[in-house]
Amino acid sequence: MKVRVLVVLFALLALTFVLAEKYPSKPITYVICFAPGGESDITARLQQPYLEKILGVPIVITYKEGGGGAVGWTELVTRAKPDGYTIYGTNLPHTILQPLQGGVGYKTEQINNIYFFQSTPCVLAVRIDSPINTFEDFVKYAKEKGVVTLGGSGQPSANSFATVRLAKLTGLNIVYVPFSGSGTAVPALLGGHVDGLMTYTTMAVQYRDKMKVIAVASEKRLPWFPDVPTFRELGIDLVEKAYRGVAVPPGTPEDVKRVLEAAVKEVNNNPEFVAKMEEMGFVIENYDEAASAKLVSELMAYYKELWEETKGK
Repeated sequence: MKVRVLVVLFALLALTFVLAEKYPSKPITYVICFAPGGESDITARLQQPYLEKILGVPIVITYKEGGGGAVGWTELVTRAKPDGYTIYGTNLPHTILQPLQGGVGYKTEQINNIYFFQSTPCVLAVRIDSPINTFEDFVKYAKEKGVVTLGGSGQPSANSFATVRLAKLTGLNIVYVPFSGSGTAVPALLGGHVDGLMTYTTMAVQYRDKMKVIAVASEKRLPWFPDVPTFRELGIDLVEKAYRGVAVPPGTPEDVKRVLEAAVKEVNNNPEFVAKMEEMGFVIENYDEAASAKLVSELMAYYKELWEETKGK
């Protein structure tokens, strides 16, 4: 009888220890839903050492690419454990546009974004040795050739929508060529497989010795390319960018989310991290869980309207 009582007591003590165990107490897997080398991967790699220092556990970066991110995001909402030990990189507008298009295993509302921490405006770029030096040159080239191809990350995505809208607003015959990520689109440009890229600031900054930017889809000129006009300056109402953040599986405990949210925020407020991000072409954003939900809601309305306008291309 005494033995049984002791066994029960030890079991209760063990359970109490587990319940009281401080989060996190073991490695956290950070899943990137795109190919290595793109913005999501670069960002995670930059965050990794800072998150490890703040949280006190290893951050293990893995990849679940496919479907322009849809494979990973479907896993996020359907199979990932809501225990705080698996987090996912998320992307707007991908996670809005894909459910609008259909054929994916998740809904926008199912993704629990806890922090959007950066964005990247779209830019139009060509090879450094291209005879195209200005947007006017690009228009002339497109008209003479009859059709031009622009590579980009994913479809539907900020890159694809910017390309489709550019074609619509200019009347040019532009064909968008989707790649699994920004990192895989660049070799296609450098190898001459596409005429140009509708890419992000990060790729343009990273490969500025191999490509040149001729127009930017931002509200104002960008510090990395101060001499390059915005599309609006060129008379084209085109502003497009991608936001990137961190999400947790549905059902993740509130206290766990607060720990992760605070950690990402702390990293984002680290001057050293900010300097590294800006040097690589990222724009720092600070949307906590509540602000992220509001941002997603606002962008859903915006992209639904654009979806109808562009017929979902």
